[in-house]
Amino acid sequence: METRARTVRDAAVIDVGSNSVRLVLYRLEGRAIWTVYNEKVLAGLGRDLGSTGKLAPGGVDTALSALRRFRAVLDAARPDDIFTAATAAVREALDGADFVGRVQAETGLTLRVLSGQEEARYAALGVLAGSPQGEGVAGDLGGASLELVRLTADGPVEGATLALGPFALAGVRPDKVRDEIEKRLTPHAGRFRSRTFQAVGGAWRNLALLHMRMSGYPLQIVHQYEMSRADALDAARFISRQSRASLEAIEGVSKKRLETLPHAAMVLEALIEQLEIERIAISAYGLREGLLLEAMPPETQRLDPLIEGCAALTGQQGIDETLGPTLEAWLRPAFESLPPAFGARDNVLRAAACRLADLGARLHPDHRADLVFEQVLRAPVAGQSHAERAFLAVAAFSRHTSGSSVPEGATISRLLSEAQRRRARALGSAIRLGCDLSGRSSVLLAQSRLGLNDGKLVLTAAEGWSDMLLGEQTARRATHLAGLLGVKLEIRRS
Repeated sequence: METRARTVRDAAVIDVGSNSVRLVLYRLEGRAIWTVYNEKVLAGLGRDLGSTGKLAPGGVDTALSALRRFRAVLDAARPDDIFTAATAAVREALDGADFVGRVQAETGLTLRVLSGQEEARYAALGVLAGSPQGEGVAGDLGGASLELVRLTADGPVEGATLALGPFALAGVRPDKVRDEIEKRLTPHAGRFRSRTFQAVGGAWRNLALLHMRMSGYPLQIVHQYEMSRADALDAARFISRQSRASLEAIEGVSKKRLETLPHAAMVLEALIEQLEIERIAISAYGLREGLLLEAMPPETQRLDPLIEGCAALTGQQGIDETLGPTLEAWLRPAFESLPPAFGARDNVLRAAACRLADLGARLHPDHRADLVFEQVLRAPVAGQSHAERAFLAVAAFSRHTSGSSVPEGATISRLLSEAQRRRARALGSAIRLGCDLSGRSSVLLAQSRLGLNDGKLVLTAAEGWSDMLLGEQTARRATHLAGLLGVKLEIRRS
Protein backbone atom coordinates (compact mmCIF):
# COMPACT_ATOMS: atom_id res chain seq x y z
CA MET A 1 0.00 0.00 0.00
CA GLU A 2 1.29 3.45 -0.90
CA THR A 3 2.36 5.63 2.03
CA ARG A 4 2.75 9.38 2.17
CA ALA A 5 5.97 11.08 3.21
CA ARG A 6 5.45 12.95 6.47
CA THR A 7 6.75 16.52 6.55
CA VAL A 8 8.69 17.32 9.72
CA ARG A 9 9.08 20.91 10.93
CA ASP A 10 9.98 22.62 14.17
CA ALA A 11 7.83 25.54 15.29
CA ALA A 12 7.72 27.92 18.24
CA VAL A 13 4.84 29.93 19.67
CA ILE A 14 5.20 32.87 22.04
CA ASP A 15 1.89 33.59 23.74
CA VAL A 16 1.61 36.82 25.74
CA GLY A 17 -1.59 36.54 27.73
CA SER A 18 -3.22 38.61 30.42
CA ASN A 19 -1.86 36.39 33.17
CA SER A 20 0.95 34.31 31.68
CA VAL A 21 3.74 34.66 29.14
CA ARG A 22 4.68 31.38 27.52
CA LEU A 23 7.10 29.86 25.02
CA VAL A 24 6.31 26.46 23.53
CA LEU A 25 8.56 24.60 21.08
CA TYR A 26 6.83 22.02 18.89
CA ARG A 27 7.83 19.24 16.53
CA LEU A 28 5.25 18.97 13.74
CA GLU A 29 5.14 15.61 11.95
CA GLY A 30 2.43 16.05 9.36
CA ARG A 31 -0.78 16.52 11.35
CA ALA A 32 0.80 15.26 14.58
CA ILE A 33 1.76 18.00 17.07
CA TRP A 34 4.37 17.17 19.72
CA THR A 35 5.33 19.55 22.52
CA VAL A 36 9.12 19.55 22.87
CA TYR A 37 9.59 22.36 25.39
CA ASN A 38 7.15 24.45 27.40
CA GLU A 39 8.05 27.38 29.65
CA LYS A 40 5.55 29.65 31.38
CA VAL A 41 5.96 32.78 33.49
CA LEU A 42 2.97 34.18 35.41
CA ALA A 43 3.56 37.86 34.80
CA GLY A 44 0.07 39.19 35.52
CA LEU A 45 0.21 41.81 32.76
CA GLY A 46 -3.52 42.47 32.97
CA ARG A 47 -3.77 42.63 36.75
CA ASP A 48 -4.41 46.40 36.85
CA LEU A 49 -6.64 46.69 33.78
CA GLY A 50 -9.83 47.02 35.78
CA SER A 51 -8.51 49.85 37.95
CA THR A 52 -6.04 51.80 35.76
CA GLY A 53 -6.74 50.65 32.20
CA LYS A 54 -3.00 50.02 31.85
CA LEU A 55 -0.65 47.05 32.07
CA ALA A 56 0.71 46.29 35.54
CA PRO A 57 4.22 47.83 35.82
CA GLY A 58 5.58 44.81 37.64
CA GLY A 59 3.97 42.55 35.06
CA VAL A 60 5.64 44.49 32.25
CA ASP A 61 9.06 44.03 33.85
CA THR A 62 8.46 40.32 34.42
CA ALA A 63 7.14 39.80 30.91
CA LEU A 64 10.06 41.61 29.26
CA SER A 65 12.54 39.60 31.29
CA ALA A 66 10.82 36.37 30.20
CA LEU A 67 10.72 37.45 26.55
CA ARG A 68 14.44 38.29 26.55
CA ARG A 69 15.12 34.77 27.80
CA PHE A 70 12.74 33.30 25.21
CA ARG A 71 14.64 35.15 22.49
CA ALA A 72 17.85 33.43 23.60
CA VAL A 73 16.15 30.02 23.60
CA LEU A 74 14.83 30.65 20.08
CA ASP A 75 18.26 31.69 18.85
CA ALA A 76 19.64 28.39 20.11
CA ALA A 77 16.74 26.19 18.93
CA ARG A 78 16.36 27.82 15.49
CA PRO A 79 12.83 26.56 14.73
CA ASP A 80 11.58 26.64 11.14
CA ASP A 81 8.62 28.85 12.10
CA ILE A 82 8.00 31.35 14.91
CA PHE A 83 4.49 32.53 15.78
CA THR A 84 3.66 35.26 18.29
CA ALA A 85 0.36 36.31 19.81
CA ALA A 86 -0.65 38.91 22.38
CA THR A 87 -4.21 38.77 23.65
CA ALA A 88 -6.70 40.75 25.71
CA ALA A 89 -4.43 42.60 28.13
CA VAL A 90 -2.11 44.03 25.47
CA ARG A 91 -5.03 44.60 23.10
CA GLU A 92 -7.10 46.60 25.60
CA ALA A 93 -4.48 48.40 27.69
CA LEU A 94 -3.93 52.08 27.06
CA ASP A 95 -0.19 51.42 27.00
CA GLY A 96 -0.43 48.16 25.02
CA ALA A 97 1.21 49.67 21.92
CA ASP A 98 4.09 50.98 24.05
CA PHE A 99 4.64 47.49 25.44
CA VAL A 100 4.72 46.00 21.92
CA GLY A 101 7.30 48.61 20.96
CA ARG A 102 9.50 47.78 23.94
CA VAL A 103 9.32 44.06 23.12
CA GLN A 104 10.48 44.81 19.57
CA ALA A 105 13.29 47.06 20.73
CA GLU A 106 14.58 44.81 23.52
CA THR A 107 14.12 41.34 21.96
CA GLY A 108 13.65 41.79 18.23
CA LEU A 109 10.33 39.95 18.51
CA THR A 110 7.30 41.39 16.71
CA LEU A 111 4.20 40.66 18.75
CA ARG A 112 1.03 40.06 16.78
CA VAL A 113 -1.82 41.61 18.77
CA LEU A 114 -4.94 39.55 18.14
CA SER A 115 -8.39 41.07 17.92
CA GLY A 116 -11.11 39.53 20.09
CA GLN A 117 -12.54 37.74 17.04
CA GLU A 118 -9.12 36.37 16.12
CA GLU A 119 -8.47 35.20 19.66
CA ALA A 120 -11.80 33.37 19.75
CA ARG A 121 -11.22 31.80 16.35
CA TYR A 122 -7.73 30.53 17.18
CA ALA A 123 -8.94 29.06 20.47
CA ALA A 124 -11.64 27.17 18.56
CA LEU A 125 -9.14 26.03 15.92
CA GLY A 126 -7.01 24.74 18.78
CA VAL A 127 -9.93 22.68 20.06
CA LEU A 128 -10.33 21.19 16.57
CA ALA A 129 -6.58 20.57 16.35
CA GLY A 130 -6.91 18.35 19.40
CA SER A 131 -10.31 16.86 18.59
CA PRO A 132 -11.50 17.22 14.98
CA GLN A 133 -14.88 15.79 15.91
CA GLY A 134 -15.33 18.51 18.54
CA GLU A 135 -18.78 20.09 18.56
CA GLY A 136 -20.82 22.68 20.42
CA VAL A 137 -19.30 25.89 21.77
CA ALA A 138 -15.67 26.49 22.71
CA GLY A 139 -14.81 28.83 25.56
CA ASP A 140 -11.30 30.09 26.34
CA LEU A 141 -10.99 31.77 29.73
CA GLY A 142 -7.91 33.97 30.21
CA GLY A 143 -6.88 36.53 32.76
CA ALA A 144 -8.88 39.39 31.20
CA SER A 145 -11.45 37.88 28.87
CA LEU A 146 -13.58 34.91 27.90
CA GLU A 147 -13.73 34.02 24.21
CA LEU A 148 -16.78 32.11 23.03
CA VAL A 149 -17.10 30.62 19.56
CA ARG A 150 -19.48 28.12 18.01
CA LEU A 151 -18.06 25.02 16.32
CA THR A 152 -19.69 23.75 13.14
CA ALA A 153 -18.91 21.15 10.48
CA ASP A 154 -17.29 23.97 8.47
CA GLY A 155 -15.15 25.19 11.35
CA PRO A 156 -15.52 27.92 14.00
CA VAL A 157 -18.09 30.71 13.56
CA GLU A 158 -19.79 33.43 15.64
CA GLY A 159 -16.93 34.41 17.93
CA ALA A 160 -17.34 36.88 20.79
CA THR A 161 -15.09 38.32 23.48
CA LEU A 162 -16.54 39.01 26.93
CA ALA A 163 -14.84 40.88 29.77
CA LEU A 164 -15.20 37.97 32.18
CA GLY A 165 -11.61 37.21 33.14
CA PRO A 166 -10.66 37.70 36.80
CA PHE A 167 -8.62 40.83 36.06
CA ALA A 168 -11.55 42.42 34.19
CA LEU A 169 -13.70 42.09 37.31
CA ALA A 170 -11.02 42.98 39.82
CA GLY A 171 -12.79 46.21 40.79
CA VAL A 172 -16.10 44.49 41.54
CA ARG A 173 -16.98 43.87 45.20
CA PRO A 174 -16.34 40.18 46.03
CA ASP A 175 -19.96 39.60 47.03
CA LYS A 176 -21.15 41.04 43.69
CA VAL A 177 -18.80 39.15 41.33
CA ARG A 178 -21.25 36.31 40.71
CA ASP A 179 -24.04 38.76 39.83
CA GLU A 180 -21.72 40.71 37.53
CA ILE A 181 -20.65 37.54 35.69
CA GLU A 182 -24.28 36.63 35.06
CA LYS A 183 -25.09 40.18 33.97
CA ARG A 184 -22.27 40.31 31.42
CA LEU A 185 -23.02 36.85 30.06
CA THR A 186 -26.81 37.19 29.71
CA PRO A 187 -26.86 39.27 26.47
CA HIS A 188 -24.82 36.58 24.70
CA ALA A 189 -26.43 33.43 26.11
CA GLY A 190 -28.96 33.00 23.31
CA ARG A 191 -26.28 33.02 20.59
CA PHE A 192 -24.18 30.36 22.25
CA ARG A 193 -26.64 27.89 23.73
CA SER A 194 -25.29 24.38 23.27
CA ARG A 195 -25.42 20.94 24.86
CA THR A 196 -21.63 20.59 24.61
CA PHE A 197 -19.02 23.01 25.93
CA GLN A 198 -15.32 22.73 25.03
CA ALA A 199 -13.41 24.33 27.91
CA VAL A 200 -10.01 25.90 27.15
CA GLY A 201 -7.64 27.50 29.63
CA GLY A 202 -5.39 26.65 32.55
CA ALA A 203 -7.92 27.45 35.27
CA TRP A 204 -10.51 25.04 33.85
CA ARG A 205 -7.84 22.36 33.36
CA ASN A 206 -7.04 22.63 37.05
CA LEU A 207 -10.74 22.48 37.90
CA ALA A 208 -10.94 19.24 35.89
CA LEU A 209 -7.90 17.79 37.67
CA LEU A 210 -9.52 18.56 41.00
CA HIS A 211 -12.73 16.85 39.89
CA MET A 212 -10.72 13.77 38.85
CA ARG A 213 -9.33 13.50 42.37
CA MET A 214 -12.71 14.13 43.96
CA SER A 215 -14.31 11.36 41.89
CA GLY A 216 -11.43 8.89 42.05
CA TYR A 217 -10.97 8.99 38.29
CA PRO A 218 -8.04 6.68 37.42
CA LEU A 219 -6.58 8.27 34.28
CA GLN A 220 -4.89 11.57 35.12
CA ILE A 221 -4.98 13.04 31.60
CA VAL A 222 -6.84 16.31 31.30
CA HIS A 223 -7.18 16.47 27.50
CA GLN A 224 -10.65 15.29 26.47
CA TYR A 225 -11.67 14.65 30.06
CA GLU A 226 -15.45 14.92 30.21
CA MET A 227 -17.89 15.95 32.93
CA SER A 228 -21.65 15.83 32.99
CA ARG A 229 -23.66 18.94 33.80
CA ALA A 230 -24.30 17.74 37.34
CA ASP A 231 -20.67 16.79 38.02
CA ALA A 232 -19.33 20.07 36.64
CA LEU A 233 -21.82 22.13 38.65
CA ASP A 234 -20.92 20.25 41.82
CA ALA A 235 -17.20 20.83 41.24
CA ALA A 236 -17.66 24.50 40.30
CA ARG A 237 -19.85 25.27 43.31
CA PHE A 238 -17.49 23.44 45.65
CA ILE A 239 -14.43 25.35 44.40
CA SER A 240 -16.09 28.77 44.23
CA ARG A 241 -17.09 28.55 47.87
CA GLN A 242 -13.71 27.49 49.27
CA SER A 243 -11.28 29.80 50.99
CA ARG A 244 -7.74 30.07 49.74
CA ALA A 245 -6.51 28.11 52.74
CA SER A 246 -8.97 25.30 51.98
CA LEU A 247 -7.88 25.14 48.35
CA GLU A 248 -4.22 25.12 49.34
CA ALA A 249 -4.88 22.00 51.41
CA ILE A 250 -6.23 20.06 48.42
CA GLU A 251 -3.61 17.85 46.78
CA GLY A 252 -3.17 18.47 43.08
CA VAL A 253 -4.40 22.07 42.94
CA SER A 254 -1.81 24.30 41.28
CA LYS A 255 -0.65 26.87 43.81
CA LYS A 256 -0.13 29.35 40.98
CA ARG A 257 -3.79 29.00 39.95
CA LEU A 258 -5.30 29.43 43.42
CA GLU A 259 -6.00 33.11 42.90
CA THR A 260 -8.08 32.62 39.74
CA LEU A 261 -9.56 29.14 40.26
CA PRO A 262 -12.65 30.22 42.27
CA HIS A 263 -13.39 32.88 39.64
CA ALA A 264 -13.09 30.31 36.85
CA ALA A 265 -15.49 28.07 38.74
CA MET A 266 -18.09 30.86 38.98
CA VAL A 267 -17.81 31.59 35.27
CA LEU A 268 -18.25 27.91 34.42
CA GLU A 269 -21.31 27.67 36.66
CA ALA A 270 -22.89 30.67 34.94
CA LEU A 271 -22.09 29.25 31.49
CA ILE A 272 -23.63 25.87 32.30
CA GLU A 273 -26.83 27.46 33.54
CA GLN A 274 -27.28 30.18 30.92
CA LEU A 275 -26.07 28.20 27.88
CA GLU A 276 -28.00 25.10 29.03
CA ILE A 277 -24.87 22.95 28.80
CA GLU A 278 -25.17 19.20 29.43
CA ARG A 279 -21.60 18.02 28.71
CA ILE A 280 -18.23 19.65 29.35
CA ALA A 281 -15.08 18.48 27.55
CA ILE A 282 -11.69 19.84 28.59
CA SER A 283 -9.24 20.73 25.82
CA ALA A 284 -5.51 20.95 26.53
CA TYR A 285 -5.19 22.50 23.07
CA GLY A 286 -6.04 26.13 22.47
CA LEU A 287 -4.85 29.32 20.81
CA ARG A 288 -1.26 28.18 20.24
CA GLU A 289 -2.24 24.95 18.53
CA GLY A 290 -4.84 26.89 16.55
CA LEU A 291 -2.06 29.04 15.11
CA LEU A 292 -0.16 25.89 14.13
CA LEU A 293 -3.20 24.24 12.55
CA GLU A 294 -4.00 27.29 10.42
CA ALA A 295 -0.44 27.34 9.07
CA MET A 296 -0.59 23.72 7.88
CA PRO A 297 -1.36 23.00 4.23
CA PRO A 298 -5.07 22.22 3.67
CA GLU A 299 -4.34 18.60 2.78
CA THR A 300 -2.47 18.18 6.08
CA GLN A 301 -5.25 19.83 8.09
CA ARG A 302 -7.70 17.24 6.76
CA LEU A 303 -5.67 14.28 8.08
CA ASP A 304 -6.74 12.50 11.25
CA PRO A 305 -4.46 13.49 14.18
CA LEU A 306 -4.91 10.14 15.94
CA ILE A 307 -3.82 8.06 12.95
CA GLU A 308 -1.02 10.51 12.17
CA GLY A 309 0.13 10.62 15.77
CA CYS A 310 0.25 6.83 16.09
CA ALA A 311 2.17 6.55 12.82
CA ALA A 312 4.65 9.20 13.94
CA LEU A 313 5.03 7.54 17.36
CA THR A 314 6.14 4.29 15.70
CA GLY A 315 8.02 6.01 12.89
CA GLN A 316 10.34 7.64 15.43
CA GLN A 317 11.89 4.21 15.89
CA GLY A 318 12.83 3.97 12.22
CA ILE A 319 10.41 1.10 11.53
CA ASP A 320 8.93 0.44 8.06
CA GLU A 321 5.93 2.77 7.83
CA THR A 322 4.26 0.70 5.10
CA LEU A 323 3.37 -2.06 7.59
CA GLY A 324 0.60 -0.13 9.39
CA PRO A 325 -1.45 0.77 6.29
CA THR A 326 -0.96 -2.75 4.88
CA LEU A 327 -2.18 -4.31 8.13
CA GLU A 328 -5.19 -2.00 8.12
CA ALA A 329 -6.20 -3.16 4.62
CA TRP A 330 -5.56 -6.82 5.54
CA LEU A 331 -7.75 -6.67 8.66
CA ARG A 332 -10.57 -4.63 7.19
CA PRO A 333 -12.67 -7.43 5.59
CA ALA A 334 -12.84 -9.42 8.83
CA PHE A 335 -13.39 -6.56 11.28
CA GLU A 336 -15.93 -4.71 9.18
CA SER A 337 -18.09 -7.82 9.48
CA LEU A 338 -18.30 -7.35 13.27
CA PRO A 339 -20.81 -5.20 15.18
CA PRO A 340 -19.30 -1.75 15.86
CA ALA A 341 -17.57 -1.18 19.19
CA PHE A 342 -17.30 2.62 18.85
CA GLY A 343 -19.76 3.31 16.05
CA ALA A 344 -18.35 5.40 13.23
CA ARG A 345 -15.01 5.66 15.07
CA ASP A 346 -14.19 1.96 14.57
CA ASN A 347 -12.35 2.56 11.29
CA VAL A 348 -10.18 5.31 12.77
CA LEU A 349 -9.30 3.24 15.83
CA ARG A 350 -8.44 0.22 13.72
CA ALA A 351 -6.19 2.37 11.51
CA ALA A 352 -4.50 3.88 14.56
CA ALA A 353 -3.92 0.48 16.19
CA CYS A 354 -2.30 -0.84 13.00
CA ARG A 355 0.09 2.13 12.95
CA LEU A 356 1.18 1.10 16.45
CA ALA A 357 2.01 -2.46 15.39
CA ASP A 358 5.78 -2.05 15.72
CA LEU A 359 5.86 0.47 18.56
CA GLY A 360 7.61 -2.04 20.85
CA ALA A 361 10.08 -3.35 18.29
CA ARG A 362 13.13 -2.03 20.18
CA LEU A 363 11.94 -2.92 23.68
CA HIS A 364 12.90 -6.00 25.68
CA PRO A 365 10.54 -8.83 24.68
CA ASP A 366 9.87 -9.82 28.30
CA HIS A 367 8.50 -6.37 29.10
CA ARG A 368 7.35 -5.16 25.68
CA ALA A 369 3.60 -5.63 26.17
CA ASP A 370 3.49 -3.75 29.49
CA LEU A 371 5.71 -0.91 28.29
CA VAL A 372 3.74 -0.41 25.09
CA PHE A 373 0.47 -0.43 27.03
CA GLU A 374 1.71 2.35 29.33
CA GLN A 375 3.02 4.45 26.45
CA VAL A 376 -0.13 4.22 24.35
CA LEU A 377 -2.46 4.90 27.29
CA ARG A 378 -0.67 8.14 28.18
CA ALA A 379 1.05 9.30 24.98
CA PRO A 380 0.28 12.96 24.09
CA VAL A 381 -1.49 11.98 20.88
CA ALA A 382 -4.51 14.12 19.98
CA GLY A 383 -7.83 13.15 18.48
CA GLN A 384 -8.97 10.49 20.96
CA SER A 385 -11.29 10.21 23.92
CA HIS A 386 -10.21 8.57 27.16
CA ALA A 387 -12.15 5.42 26.27
CA GLU A 388 -10.40 5.33 22.90
CA ARG A 389 -7.03 5.67 24.64
CA ALA A 390 -7.88 2.65 26.76
CA PHE A 391 -9.03 0.68 23.70
CA LEU A 392 -5.78 1.35 21.81
CA ALA A 393 -3.68 0.54 24.88
CA VAL A 394 -5.37 -2.87 25.27
CA ALA A 395 -4.98 -3.54 21.54
CA ALA A 396 -1.27 -2.61 21.70
CA PHE A 397 -0.81 -4.86 24.74
CA SER A 398 -2.51 -7.78 23.00
CA ARG A 399 -0.36 -7.21 19.92
CA HIS A 400 2.59 -8.54 21.95
CA THR A 401 1.05 -11.18 24.23
CA SER A 402 -1.83 -13.64 24.39
CA GLY A 403 -2.19 -13.04 28.12
CA SER A 404 -5.58 -11.83 29.33
CA SER A 405 -4.39 -9.98 32.44
CA VAL A 406 -4.22 -6.41 31.13
CA PRO A 407 -2.30 -3.82 33.21
CA GLU A 408 -4.34 -1.30 35.21
CA GLY A 409 -7.40 -3.50 35.05
CA ALA A 410 -9.52 -1.18 37.20
CA THR A 411 -8.80 1.77 34.90
CA ILE A 412 -9.62 -0.24 31.79
CA SER A 413 -12.83 -1.63 33.29
CA ARG A 414 -14.01 1.87 34.19
CA LEU A 415 -13.38 3.22 30.70
CA LEU A 416 -14.42 0.28 28.50
CA SER A 417 -17.34 -2.10 28.39
CA GLU A 418 -16.69 -5.85 28.37
CA ALA A 419 -17.51 -5.96 24.66
CA GLN A 420 -15.04 -3.13 23.92
CA ARG A 421 -12.30 -4.80 25.96
CA ARG A 422 -12.79 -8.06 24.10
CA ARG A 423 -12.76 -6.27 20.74
CA ALA A 424 -9.51 -4.51 21.65
CA ARG A 425 -7.91 -7.82 22.55
CA ALA A 426 -9.14 -9.33 19.29
CA LEU A 427 -7.76 -6.41 17.28
CA GLY A 428 -4.36 -6.71 18.97
CA SER A 429 -4.39 -10.47 18.41
CA ALA A 430 -5.18 -9.98 14.72
CA ILE A 431 -2.32 -7.49 14.35
CA ARG A 432 -0.02 -10.00 16.05
CA LEU A 433 -1.18 -12.69 13.63
CA GLY A 434 -0.51 -10.48 10.63
CA CYS A 435 2.95 -9.47 11.87
CA ASP A 436 4.03 -13.02 12.71
CA LEU A 437 2.55 -14.53 9.55
CA SER A 438 4.50 -12.13 7.36
CA GLY A 439 7.62 -11.57 9.42
CA ARG A 440 6.44 -7.93 9.61
CA SER A 441 6.77 -7.61 5.84
CA SER A 442 4.14 -5.70 3.89
CA VAL A 443 5.10 -7.63 0.74
CA LEU A 444 4.53 -11.04 2.34
CA LEU A 445 1.36 -9.97 4.16
CA ALA A 446 -0.20 -9.09 0.81
CA GLN A 447 0.05 -12.78 -0.16
CA SER A 448 -2.64 -13.77 2.36
CA ARG A 449 -6.22 -12.87 3.21
CA LEU A 450 -8.23 -12.76 6.44
CA GLY A 451 -12.01 -12.86 6.48
CA LEU A 452 -15.12 -13.80 8.45
CA ASN A 453 -17.47 -16.07 6.51
CA ASP A 454 -20.45 -18.07 7.81
CA GLY A 455 -19.30 -17.95 11.42
CA LYS A 456 -15.72 -18.89 10.59
CA LEU A 457 -12.44 -17.00 10.69
CA VAL A 458 -10.88 -17.85 7.34
CA LEU A 459 -7.14 -17.43 6.77
CA THR A 460 -6.03 -18.03 3.20
CA ALA A 461 -2.62 -17.98 1.54
CA ALA A 462 -2.23 -17.03 -2.11
CA GLU A 463 -1.39 -19.80 -4.54
CA GLY A 464 2.14 -21.04 -4.02
CA TRP A 465 2.60 -19.27 -0.67
CA SER A 466 1.15 -21.80 1.81
CA ASP A 467 4.41 -23.28 3.07
CA MET A 468 5.99 -19.86 3.50
CA LEU A 469 3.05 -18.25 5.34
CA LEU A 470 1.00 -20.86 7.16
CA GLY A 471 3.36 -22.33 9.75
CA GLU A 472 2.83 -23.73 13.24
CA GLN A 473 3.08 -20.34 14.97
CA THR A 474 0.64 -18.83 12.48
CA ALA A 475 -1.88 -21.55 13.34
CA ARG A 476 -1.52 -20.81 17.07
CA ARG A 477 -2.01 -17.09 16.54
CA ALA A 478 -5.05 -17.65 14.32
CA THR A 479 -6.59 -20.10 16.80
CA HIS A 480 -6.23 -17.55 19.60
CA LEU A 481 -7.86 -14.85 17.48
CA ALA A 482 -10.77 -17.12 16.54
CA GLY A 483 -11.32 -17.84 20.23
CA LEU A 484 -11.50 -14.13 21.08
CA LEU A 485 -14.00 -13.61 18.26
CA GLY A 486 -16.05 -16.64 19.35
CA VAL A 487 -15.87 -18.35 15.96
CA LYS A 488 -14.28 -21.42 14.41
CA LEU A 489 -11.02 -21.26 12.45
CA GLU A 490 -10.51 -22.41 8.90
CA ILE A 491 -7.05 -22.28 7.30
CA ARG A 492 -7.08 -22.68 3.54
CA ARG A 493 -3.91 -23.84 1.84
CA SER A 494 -3.57 -23.46 -1.90
